[in-house]
Amino acid sequence: MTEKSAAAAARATVYGYPRQGRNRELKKAVEGYWQGHVDTSALRETAAGLRRTNWRQLADAGIHEVPSGDFSYYDHVLDTSVMVGAVPERHRAAVDADETQGYFAMARGTQDVAPLEMTKWFDTNYHYLVPELGPDTVFAADSTKQVGELTEALALGLTARPVLLGPVTYLLLAKPAPGVAADFEPLTLLDRLLPVYAEILADLRAAGADWVQLDEPALVQDRTPAELTAVARAYRELGGAADRPKLLVASYFGRLGDALPVLAKAPVDGLALDFTESGAANLESLAAVGGLPGKRLVAGVVDGRNIWINDFEKSLATLGTLLGLAGQVDVSASCSLLHVPLDATAESDIDPEIVRWLAFARQKSAEIATLARALTEGTAAITAELAANRAALASRAGSALTRDPAVRARAAAVTDADGRRSQPYAVRTAAQRAHLRLPLLPTTTIGSFPQTTELRTARADLRKGRIDTAGYEERIREEIREVVTFQEKTGIDVLVHGEPERNDMVQYFAEQLTGYVATRHGWVQSYGTRYVRPPVLVGDISRPEPMTVRWTSYAQSLTDRPVKGMLTGPVTMLAWSFVRDDQPLGDTARQVALALRDEVGDLEAAGTSVIQVDEPALRETLPLRAADHAGYLAWATESFRLTTAGVRPETQIHTHMCYAEFGDIVQAIDDLDADVISLEAARSHMQVAGELAAHGYPREAGPGVYDIHSPRVPSAEEATALLRKGLEAIPAERLWVNPDCGLKTRGWPETRASLENLVTAARAIVRGPAGGVS
Repeated sequence: MTEKSAAAAARATVYGYPRQGRNRELKKAVEGYWQGHVDTSALRETAAGLRRTNWRQLADAGIHEVPSGDFSYYDHVLDTSVMVGAVPERHRAAVDADETQGYFAMARGTQDVAPLEMTKWFDTNYHYLVPELGPDTVFAADSTKQVGELTEALALGLTARPVLLGPVTYLLLAKPAPGVAADFEPLTLLDRLLPVYAEILADLRAAGADWVQLDEPALVQDRTPAELTAVARAYRELGGAADRPKLLVASYFGRLGDALPVLAKAPVDGLALDFTESGAANLESLAAVGGLPGKRLVAGVVDGRNIWINDFEKSLATLGTLLGLAGQVDVSASCSLLHVPLDATAESDIDPEIVRWLAFARQKSAEIATLARALTEGTAAITAELAANRAALASRAGSALTRDPAVRARAAAVTDADGRRSQPYAVRTAAQRAHLRLPLLPTTTIGSFPQTTELRTARADLRKGRIDTAGYEERIREEIREVVTFQEKTGIDVLVHGEPERNDMVQYFAEQLTGYVATRHGWVQSYGTRYVRPPVLVGDISRPEPMTVRWTSYAQSLTDRPVKGMLTGPVTMLAWSFVRDDQPLGDTARQVALALRDEVGDLEAAGTSVIQVDEPALRETLPLRAADHAGYLAWATESFRLTTAGVRPETQIHTHMCYAEFGDIVQAIDDLDADVISLEAARSHMQVAGELAAHGYPREAGPGVYDIHSPRVPSAEEATALLRKGLEAIPAERLWVNPDCGLKTRGWPETRASLENLVTAARAIVRGPAGGVS
């Protein structure tokens, strides 16, 4: 593309942008509101200021059309439920009394009312609040948020495009409300929902929207003929509505498949598609349907989920091909930039050579603008940018930072035997019971205990030189002593050290492994006000020295009860990092597994009899298309077994998973060959226990009875009811009692009360009315 393009001027746009602000101002304002330090007016002003900043940053970067409506205090799916009036009956009074407090009650619950269920947003580490629907659900339009934010953007003199979650994806993400038959299909409500969307679209058009984006990411998954028929009906009706804006239907996270011809024929005005590696098949599919003549195509050629710089020449080649397939080709990222940090230039602690290779949201916005300029004016207009891009790509490809021959040789020497325990489970469990001597329905926690203000302050003080290492470590020892003493007093059977020294379950390990780089400001939203800093996987992985043995051994020295060693598994180490894109994920997972295998061996040698290797990301990283599942699960389960298989039979291996749907990977859970698995189950009312039983899962399991993502304290009676439900599926000799997840984000008062109730429930069931399990 050396000549000036004859096509219409290409527009640069994005689907969404990070919400939190440069210094996580949104987190601070929302948590301040929850604590009563920030009133509603101040909260809204903070949010409005963040939106203005985001839009101005995008405009300054050269983005021609900014998104509106993508901002959220907590979650955009929850916002959609509010927009269409799908408020659960148990939350109705709270919403009617105070809209903002009611909104957060749906997200977090109250002491008296349970929150909405939370689960992963497709195959990302973002969590959404699951809509609860039933045959009696009545929808009602509320366009206040969308119209208000559009009006704000237009007042700044910007071209803005409201972004809505599409009606089909919204219904496909929903679940039957409590009390509704489990086989109820929310998609049957489509005809009831579409007039509500039409009303909202009309409101946006009246407020000045030229285009509105309707996100339909569920269409990149395998969809049935009936679901595709529903897609056609939905966009036939919305496309034919009077007083509507132009409609851009967006998909992302992969190839659109059978839904592409359906949408290509629909009376909508444009499509937005993923053309990065994950969605590369979209180009061939688009050509096969004859393209989009007379329609707009927004081409996602910049990776919105990873942080590596774009290959301009490769993207321009794709864009050049697309010019012949649509009436108008515009440039964007492959998905919302919500999934990457804000600004790579803030990372002053990272090697400048590596920073050259990184593109966060602000850099990606500039890349999109550069590509749009080249598409409009020809590559001569970006000569300097192309030269700099080639040099940065060559720097990374040739850097010694990315390759370690010893690591590669060790990974190449792995055999099948390295991933198998020395004895089958039936032999191991007998040895473990004799060694550990645990009671029926043993109690434990998942690993972390509250990260108090004092702990965070101590960590910050160490980093800034206000205390020395000796002072910091004494503070850690004090916290471990308190945690162990509390667990013993409460009656917990298998203890943890509480992880006070850990900043994050991935970052803590990444900072001690070669090949990883940790960011200082690379925050990404996981859910609500929970932000994480995914480390960057730059090169080959190895473990220079033990990472957890010291503090685990110290905790064990304080008690006669077993203390679990706690590690993050190889799949989660990848899923919650920004992974390298220059080799297969399975190769990287094997390197991480071998490093963790060394740690497992050292823990066992130090006397640790119970070792937990957490894999909460196993399900979330499952490819969105069934045809891709087997290949992924093969390397994912192999990497877990490679991590854990070297221990003796009497050493008990645990794993943990949370906040995803597990029914479709029960066989993979079985294939991990862990001795005990703990899983999220409280919000889903023990659904996973039934799924394990239906599969015939033969090992021990702890479906959680305490929802730790809510400030509620579950009563002993509530925990008892959940345990009894669990016992209907899992026999008592194989059932553990534990929370859903770690307790890092909770406060000590609620943690104490909840765990005391959990232990009370377990002991009451063991005693039973006649002295045995009832």
